[in-house]
Amino acid sequence: MDETMRRGGRPRRSSAEVLADAAAELFLEQGYARTTVDQIAARAGVSRATFFNYFGAKSDVLWLELDAAVADLPAFLAASTEPSSVRAVEEALLAAARAHDPEQVPWAIAQAEVMDIGSELVASVAARVMAQHGAVAAFVGSRTGEHPMSLWPQTVSGAMLGAAAAAFGVWVADGVGRRTLVEYVGAALTPVAVGLDAHR
Repeated sequence: MDETMRRGGRPRRSSAEVLADAAAELFLEQGYARTTVDQIAARAGVSRATFFNYFGAKSDVLWLELDAAVADLPAFLAASTEPSSVRAVEEALLAAARAHDPEQVPWAIAQAEVMDIGSELVASVAARVMAQHGAVAAFVGSRTGEHPMSLWPQTVSGAMLGAAAAAFGVWVADGVGRRTLVEYVGAALTPVAVGLDAHR
């Protein structure tokens, strides 16, 4: 049997996914603040050291799906042949949305209140948004010959990532009746991209 498969043809879950599942159970049972890394590792049947092989901090376990969704964004940007930097960012974000597993819905967003994540949720997602913001601004700057911290790269990155993040949040909130993620992201990005391109 293929080692990547479970019985019945179902994919074998990675250690990171097992840890994320254990964390989700504990956060629902006792809240985020009262759950420790040691408890998560014990529930998953691994050591504390194993937890830190996959996650840098407890908050990182909240974003397994989101991190996977944006991991290839720099590669999508680099591969683009679209002459407009705005449209290249749009294409890359759509590609990332298209590649996202529709079964992987971030429970950190969907269950934030129940898990009592609070300010930790805001801080950890902000760090991820800023990392992507820097990558997109650097790409736009390289295309236009401007410094990444100058107004145009910062505006394009902020506007496009903001629209994509809003679409992602609505997609999560729509529950079992949700459509594909790329439909939401496309609907959010199109008017923003058209507006930015028209003023460049």
